[in-house]
Amino acid sequence: MSRDFGIASMPETTMAETPTTRVVAIHQPNFFPWLGYFDKLARSDVFVLLDHVQFPKTGGIWSNRVKLAVGGEARWITAPIVRSVHGVRRYDEVEFQPGQPWREKFVKSLSANYAKAPFYRASMEWIEPTILNPEPLLARYNRNAISQIADHIGLRTAHIQSSNELPVQGHATDLLVGLTRAVAADSYLCGGGAEGYQDDDAFASAGITLCYQSFQHPTYPQGRMETFLSGLSILDALMHCGAAGVRDLLQQARSS
Repeated sequence: MSRDFGIASMPETTMAETPTTRVVAIHQPNFFPWLGYFDKLARSDVFVLLDHVQFPKTGGIWSNRVKLAVGGEARWITAPIVRSVHGVRRYDEVEFQPGQPWREKFVKSLSANYAKAPFYRASMEWIEPTILNPEPLLARYNRNAISQIADHIGLRTAHIQSSNELPVQGHATDLLVGLTRAVAADSYLCGGGAEGYQDDDAFASAGITLCYQSFQHPTYPQGRMETFLSGLSILDALMHCGAAGVRDLLQQARSS
């Protein structure tokens, strides 16, 4: 099957497919995610941002923080959110803390730590306004950032949609099966570690094929780093490799 990833040289997936296969990937709307997130997006025909489910009340989460190289180490960059609310909230209801200059601090941190990276200036031209986006809702902000990054590196963005746009309810595997059916997909792309929380038999009973991402993180030059820092925000790769270089990294991951 041929898909328009917007990357002409992207090789075909190794998953067993037929001309009618339609692959869906489902993931929370993460905050300037890592390369593996965009690998998952590239491998899918439909990418559903799971934003109508309950947001965790405590603990750190990838939806409002990510790691970057700061002072030569992998450190968290966090966008503060409003947590002083009663009851539970969905992802699409979570707000950033008003009046906090975290966007400006984020930009300054990139400038302080990546100014000497080969693609710093070219990347900041579009990354800075993406970070400074005044959108107050976390899920909408993240969707915009994910779409901006995907568009910049040549991935299709028209197939990204929010789960709150789909008439599906349920929990756990039942929800995933429902969302897969709602977008008329017949294959569900799982991330690493999915075996621990999903019911594979439920997908089989629904006639849905399970495919596992098996992402292998490619390495790339990270300036003066002596040891490669894996799992950083894709912004790190963009600063060091540029859009074309990131496309090559995704291609490398798909062919490994």
